[in-house]
Parts: sequence; structure tokens; C-alpha cells
Amino acid sequence: MSDAIVIEGLTKYYGPRCVVNTVNLRVPAGCVYGFLGRNGAGKSTLVKMLMGMVQPDAGSSKLLGDDSSSLTPDTRARVAYLAEGHPLYRWMTVAQATRFTQAFYAPERWHGRFLDEILDHFRISPKSKMGRLSNGQRAQVSLALALAPDPELLVLDDPTLGLDTVVRRDFLESMIHLIQRSGRTIFFSSHILSDVERVADRIGILVDGVLRVDCPTDTFKAALRRVVLEFSGSVPRFPDCEGLVSQRQIGNRLEIVVVNYGEVHRELAEQLGAIHVEEVEMNLEDAFISYTRGETRPLPSFDREPLRC
Repeated sequence: MSDAIVIEGLTKYYGPRCVVNTVNLRVPAGCVYGFLGRNGAGKSTLVKMLMGMVQPDAGSSKLLGDDSSSLTPDTRARVAYLAEGHPLYRWMTVAQATRFTQAFYAPERWHGRFLDEILDHFRISPKSKMGRLSNGQRAQVSLALALAPDPELLVLDDPTLGLDTVVRRDFLESMIHLIQRSGRTIFFSSHILSDVERVADRIGILVDGVLRVDCPTDTFKAALRRVVLEFSGSVPRFPDCEGLVSQRQIGNRLEIVVVNYGEVHRELAEQLGAIHVEEVEMNLEDAFISYTRGETRPLPSFDREPLRC
């Protein structure tokens, strides 16, 4: 299977601060890739470099085999991009925005009937003025306009931010409908971890500009464990060891988060004198928060590289 996105050594500085640090990443064609990170991690900067809107200081990226810094008109027509906040001209009607967007595409690429079906599904009239639509409705119009050229690759920068639960669900189901059509790829960042868990095949996690995780969603969830150790007396600290992400004391219990919890960790728990040890599985949101929150020391990686499979 070919790769829809290829990133090699992508790096960006703003002044002395490195906001994207030597990122290497490949997204297979047909994949739904959830790109995660806390505020300020560098997600939007990386997405903008992918789209050729920001030039990297080092490294390169390709979309559908074409270099991001010089995307050809043909490649741009095969890639749809939804920016955070869904910026649209508020003075336009939906019909005017449609004609404006359509002008950028060759007639054979524009699927007006498909766009009309999406707008009808969301119950949005072509006569409606953008400025009078809700945030959710503008997001739906943005999605409809992005899908009308039948893109092979859809790049979304936090597309469900600010939308209510029902609208987010409709938005995600529309995304799923798109990817079920052969060969379509979605790369999207989001702060709503339940959304990512529902639709993403793979995830990447950016921490302070460094790609720490790149693997199937289920692999990441399976790799992290919250382990609760109960003590009858004073609570000791868990010794530094391979895979330890964080630890905190809660009463007579010590809660640790560990990557690839195994025999070594069980032996250490026994040596500390824990009277009860419980392993707790986590959903994606809990695993993401536990992994990225960590402590002040460096996060553990997997074989000194991001977790990859």
C-alpha cells in the first residue's frame, strides 16, 4: 500500500523555540490518522507545513507523492483542507460560497450533486447566509465544500472544535462515509479524544514538538497501564525504571502509569511491599492524558523511538 503522506525530518523554529522537532511519519493510503497533542505541542504548525502554508526550517513532507512546498494544481485538487474554526466569508450565502469554491476546480472534478446531498442531509438551505449560520452549520458547509471535489486526501485541523455532541456525531459519520469509498485517506487533529478513538485507525502524539507515538490506536491503549499499589504503612516512591511515565500518592495507595507493564514492574512492586496490586485498563483519553501529563522528567519512548507498528 502506498503512503498518502510522507514526512521526513520536518523541523520548524519560531525564534529560539523549536515547535516541530525532526518529525518522521508515514500515513498509508486509506488510513484514518488521528494527530494528537496538547495545546502548543506543534500540531497546527505541522499541518500548515503539510499544506505548504508554512515553510519548514529543515526536512520535507509530501502529499500524494508531491512535495508540500510546491504542490501542483493537480495535487491540490486531490487534497481537501479544513482549517480550525472553518473560516468562510460571512457575507456570502451558501450558494455563493459554493460557486466561489467551485471556480478553483476543473469541471470534471466538481460533484455538485454530492454537495447538494450533504447540504440536504444537514438541512442547510443554499440561500442561507454564512453569517447567520451556527458554528456547527458552518462546519457542515465547510465539510460539504471540501468533499465536493471528491478528494483522495482530507486534512482536518481540529474540525469538531466548538461543536455540540449531536453535530460532532453527524460530522464524524460523514467522515466515515467518505473513507469507506476506496482509497480515501483522512489526517486530522482533534482535542476530542472520544472522537479520535471512534474513527482513527492509527494515532500520532506530538509532545513539545517531538513525535512520541505513531501506532494503531488499540496498540497505544494496550501499551499503557495504570497500576494501583496499596500499602499498609507509609507509601514509598516507585523506583525509576524502563517505561515509568508518572506516579502519584493517593492516601495509602501509589498510582503509577507504565508503558509495557511487565514482570520487572511486578517484581519492583513486590519488593516495595505492596499488599495489593491492581492493573487498570484505560480508554484513549485517559491514556493520552496520563502519557502527556507525566512528570518533569523525560517521557519514556519505545526502544528510543516513537511507538510504531
